[in-house]
Amino acid sequence: MLIGVPKEIKNHEYRVGMTPESVAAAVSHGHKVLVETNAGNGIGASDDIYQKAGAIIVNSAEEIFAKAEMIVKVKEPQSTERAMLRPNQILYTYLHLAPDPEQTKDLVESSAVCIAYETITDNQGGLPLLKPMSQVAGRLSIQAGATALEKSHGGLGSLLGGVPGVAPAKVIIIGGGIVGFNAAQMAVGMQADVTILDTNAYTIERLSNYFGSKARVIHSNKGALTAELQTADLVVGGVLVAGSAAPKLVTREMLLDMKDGAVLVDVAIDQGGCFETSKATTHTDPTYVVNGIVHYCVANMPGAVPRTSTYALNNATLPGLLAIANNGWKKALHEDKHLLAGLNVCNGKVTYKAVADDLGYSYTDASTLV
Repeated sequence: MLIGVPKEIKNHEYRVGMTPESVAAAVSHGHKVLVETNAGNGIGASDDIYQKAGAIIVNSAEEIFAKAEMIVKVKEPQSTERAMLRPNQILYTYLHLAPDPEQTKDLVESSAVCIAYETITDNQGGLPLLKPMSQVAGRLSIQAGATALEKSHGGLGSLLGGVPGVAPAKVIIIGGGIVGFNAAQMAVGMQADVTILDTNAYTIERLSNYFGSKARVIHSNKGALTAELQTADLVVGGVLVAGSAAPKLVTREMLLDMKDGAVLVDVAIDQGGCFETSKATTHTDPTYVVNGIVHYCVANMPGAVPRTSTYALNNATLPGLLAIANNGWKKALHEDKHLLAGLNVCNGKVTYKAVADDLGYSYTDASTLV
């Protein structure tokens, strides 16, 4: 199969769809890989390194989209990229369609075969291709939040871990999944005062056993969340409903009872955000203020650490990539129900139920197309 890797064009997105090592693996299976020039600069991989791995370097994304049978990316295709997709061309990337009707419309009209990293499943009921970026984003959320708390960045001027004689900042983490667990690890490590909220009894027990006295883990409901927000310095939102828009757990009204200069970090912003006042921002202009509360809502947080993120992501995406390239998308998805769960749009049909329900499309069962 002819695989194409364009340079990412979203604001401050330095990751790349395939590392040189992934290219070498694909080439060893008999495939050809086109890589756009300078696509790997953000992870320290020059064109020369890619060529040594077996890639063919091309000068433009247009050439890649025109020739490649499968496009491998990191972020959802931007409007100029979507316009270049062809019928039956495979797109293998993060999509996050539920909160993005414009992208969904373009992908439906393209008749491409669109496989989303974030809805591919595993035998444990997890989302293995979302997990590595959730780990990165969870850890980054504390770094970003600590910076936003600084007075020069609009925050209330608190040091996350405090110092002897001065209390640490209070960190509230909403959601005890992959994002929340990794955020809590970082916050506890920085000696913050940490509280994690979740609704799942098993998750609450697991986190309580793991953190012990280093973090409080409590059952989340509106009353508990409202009470915790009133004393919070930093709030991390890490709630995900697979494939669907994130629930709005913190309302605009709740902000009125929070401290001026407190910080909200919305890690769920790719799925629409879990704070009512969230709107997507960029690494160039990451924060804004609503009712005195600093909001950090960067939509591609792991792009800030592209080398770590790209290698972590490729560890998860390469098996699926090779399965599709080796067998063709129909056979690969027919033989692997977990890979099939990644099919979101195919030949003009929406094949992921949560996306169809959220955006008003008729739903086509993906299994009927393979």
